[in-house]
Amino acid sequence: MTGKLVRENLKHRPMRSLLSILLIAVPVTLILTLVGLSDGMMADSERRARGSGADIVVRGSNAGAVISGSSATLSEKYLDFFAMRPHVKTVMGIVTHAIELPLVVNGVDLAKLNQMSGGVVYLEGGGFRGPDDILIDRYYAAQKKKHAGDSIEVMNRVWHISGVVEGGQLAHILVPLRVLQQLDGATGKLSQILIKADSPANIQSVQDDLKRQLGPTYPVWSMEEIASQVRESVNRQGLSDFIVVIMGIGVVIGFAVVCLSMYMAVLQRTREIGILKSLGGSNLFILRMILAEALLLGVGGTMLGIVMSYGARGLIQTLVPASFQMEIVYGWWLRAAGVTVGAALLGALYPGVTAARHDPIEALAYE
Repeated sequence: MTGKLVRENLKHRPMRSLLSILLIAVPVTLILTLVGLSDGMMADSERRARGSGADIVVRGSNAGAVISGSSATLSEKYLDFFAMRPHVKTVMGIVTHAIELPLVVNGVDLAKLNQMSGGVVYLEGGGFRGPDDILIDRYYAAQKKKHAGDSIEVMNRVWHISGVVEGGQLAHILVPLRVLQQLDGATGKLSQILIKADSPANIQSVQDDLKRQLGPTYPVWSMEEIASQVRESVNRQGLSDFIVVIMGIGVVIGFAVVCLSMYMAVLQRTREIGILKSLGGSNLFILRMILAEALLLGVGGTMLGIVMSYGARGLIQTLVPASFQMEIVYGWWLRAAGVTVGAALLGALYPGVTAARHDPIEALAYE
């Protein structure tokens, strides 16, 4: 009986019910979108780093652990030195130039990148044929609506797109190494050196050897350490705290929306509540009916928020697929549901208690 009463009450006031569900869905969407962006950006950074085929990264003295961009401070002389170390198969130097966060341009020796990664996969066009050539991946091409053969302005310079490559291979934008060194005034300098070991079993020994040779001047990271540092960097940048703040906002919104909605519903249904109590409905029955209605609003808002998070991902993939990557994090569905449903139930407590305390005689006389 309670379920039927709740359903009829929601159906009888569809606009109020829909608006309540929509307002509850907004913080759910924000929470899931932020978490999805966090996981998506981390996964994209890891994917591009591993897509180079490197096992170890040596950074410049002023570079952080996260692949984002740094000044070129490593001398090119280290390339030959590293190549002669035991168990080193391939060595490649790159220059990184930040353009607009989180996007960077990487200057590369394309032959070395092909050798290290197993070959760049071209979707359109081909490799560099001149100093003004640039390679972009399919995400950046989609974001800028460009194809092989088009021109594009990057770093205040017009480039010719020689090819569009598959995503996840080092960077979204690649230019010839020597050209970027010249543009940055870093002739003979590198931002980082990528090293591939001759066997996965020898990665640790190569890393230990390089650390002994370089000392504390230049950081030497394995790809596993790079992935770990990416996650730590996200936490240091306050995203986790920001998600907690958004969850707090979600609690406040859910509480306020349901409290106001249920309180207005109680005022509108005073005579109905009086009839129910005169027919033998207990205080607990009335309270349970109000809480059940709030529960349905919370569940409906959560489901709509989940659907809207898919819409947010679709917009990001359509508008800025290179700048931002978003994933659907299923593990956060229950957390978001707990936040919004809990807030909805808390918001319904006061109206529910108020309704349960109605005197049936006064309620029947209410106009």
